[in-house]
Amino acid sequence: MPSHYLQIFTQRNAALLLVLGFASGLPLALTSGTLQAWMAVENVDIKTIGFFSLVGQAYVFKFLWSPLMDRYTPPFLGRRRGWLLVTQLLLIVGIALMGFMQPSRDLTLLASLAVLIAFCSASQDIVFDAWKTDILAPEERGSGAAISVLGYRLAMLVSGGLALWLADRYVGWQAIWWVMAAMMVPAVLATLMAKEPVDAVVQPRTLEEAVIAPLKDFFTRNNAWLILSLIVLYKLGDAFAASLTTIFLIRGVGFDAGDVGLVNKTLGLLATIVGALYGGILMQRLSLYRALMLFGILQGASNIAYWLLSVTDKHLYSMAAAVFVENLCGGMGTAAFVALLMTLCNKSFSATQFALLSALSAVGRVYVGPVAGWFVESWGWPTFYAFSVVAALPGLVLLAGCKTTLERAQSGAEFSVRSRFTSGYRWALRTLKTGALLVAIGLILLAVRATGLLDTGSAITLLLQSGTMLAVAGIVCGSLLDFMAMRKPHLS
Repeated sequence: MPSHYLQIFTQRNAALLLVLGFASGLPLALTSGTLQAWMAVENVDIKTIGFFSLVGQAYVFKFLWSPLMDRYTPPFLGRRRGWLLVTQLLLIVGIALMGFMQPSRDLTLLASLAVLIAFCSASQDIVFDAWKTDILAPEERGSGAAISVLGYRLAMLVSGGLALWLADRYVGWQAIWWVMAAMMVPAVLATLMAKEPVDAVVQPRTLEEAVIAPLKDFFTRNNAWLILSLIVLYKLGDAFAASLTTIFLIRGVGFDAGDVGLVNKTLGLLATIVGALYGGILMQRLSLYRALMLFGILQGASNIAYWLLSVTDKHLYSMAAAVFVENLCGGMGTAAFVALLMTLCNKSFSATQFALLSALSAVGRVYVGPVAGWFVESWGWPTFYAFSVVAALPGLVLLAGCKTTLERAQSGAEFSVRSRFTSGYRWALRTLKTGALLVAIGLILLAVRATGLLDTGSAITLLLQSGTMLAVAGIVCGSLLDFMAMRKPHLS
């Protein structure tokens, strides 16, 4: 293998990023697919299994407790490594205890442990993202993101597919949890070997400051709303293409489920890893803006492969090629996108800001599913995948508008503070906050309804729809104000 392909692994902290990325991805599949498979084998009813899927909400709402990890410092190892060690030890204990349970008799305890594991895993993600944001120099962020994505994806393969295979063929369902707990031990060693960020940053002095200051810091920046829109829309075309891939390959094209599982999951995962690593290599030579633009164009163009698959005869090799190209380009885009999120964070409260920004980046992926299904029903697969190419364009336009801001941020310069349209920005932020609050209340009621304690009727749908519309309206208004402010020469 040429030496420049291995160059990505020669940066300092590469091994630590790989191991900690692995630890970040390991619990996710355990509390979702692997746990559900175990319950299915034990003949737990489908309604109960469906309820357990709510455990994953911890990853969506991790920004709610991220300010605690910016504000408070454990009495050992420092603000970042201390929290990493706490969450990792709790994960080892929680995962190991799962091996002493039986779904047929310990459902309540099993649910409690699953919630604990998901909470600690989401908390570990918060601190790991903050640590790599604080520790990596601007020129290392692309390759650092690629290495952590590699570890994360490998862990999901181990705790998903490999865990199921070992549990079924060799060690049994209870012992597999002890095996997975043992795989978290190297992360503890990596945390002990890692260095605590030493940059002199102003740490929040109160919990109130830890909650309010990250928002105030971000939303007073020039072009903040355009960047917010960029975060939501950058991977929208990629999300459209990926939302119905499995259904498309089985129903739309007519491949067997086994072939789809082998190609889409195995080859797709490999392509994502290769794409992330190659993207990290290229980012050592490109600026953040140029990498985002190049990979964004490739992300959108790669969806043409699925369009070609929808208008040509069925062939296994053509499916493999389409899956590989789409996931390769998506992996490259992911490496650059994670580097973007790190660049946008203030080190004083990088845990809170990264958690918030990553949650916003998931908005398109979460809400694109219903729209995608309706689109396919109305227009068919070829038009759907042609539209997914077009859906990538708004993110690229916004990226072009944010060029100066991103170049300043990568160079280490302070974000310029805006001074126009103060009242308009205030109302845009209020609208966004109100929408987010309504969505949060709707999701809480959804969880309550799933327990059977309360029938909330149609209130959930109303809250989710109105909250989403208000949040989008706030972002659109703020982005328009940013666009107007950009036309002022002294605010460029």
